[in-house]
Amino acid sequence: MPTREADQGVGPAAKQVAEHASTLARLEVELALLEVKRKVAALGIGIGLSIGAAVLGLFALGFGLATAAAALAIVLDWWLALLIVFGGLALISTILLLVGLSAIRKGSPPVPEQAIHEAKLTTEAIRNGRS
Repeated sequence: MPTREADQGVGPAAKQVAEHASTLARLEVELALLEVKRKVAALGIGIGLSIGAAVLGLFALGFGLATAAAALAIVLDWWLALLIVFGGLALISTILLLVGLSAIRKGSPPVPEQAIHEAKLTTEAIRNGRS
């Protein structure tokens, strides 16, 4: 005795499979969107907290430098203590700038030269019939 599904044939079964695949794809897209939204929210919170930490760190650095200047002012005049702290900061920032510029020069232009060279060698080998 044939079942009802067997009476339907291949056409309706294919239609049902296509509908199920479409539903599955739609659900996967919805899941991906929910996951991305959750991750973006977490990323936003993390970025906000990091910015807050950076601002407070900057204030802490300022107070630390003021404390260093005040400590130097115990044995020196105020203007000289502030000048010494300024000079130290200028020296450190100059060194960081020079190191940063050197790193920028090493990294520019951002072209994958080795990968391009390998691609050219591979293209040559294919054209010449070598493997």
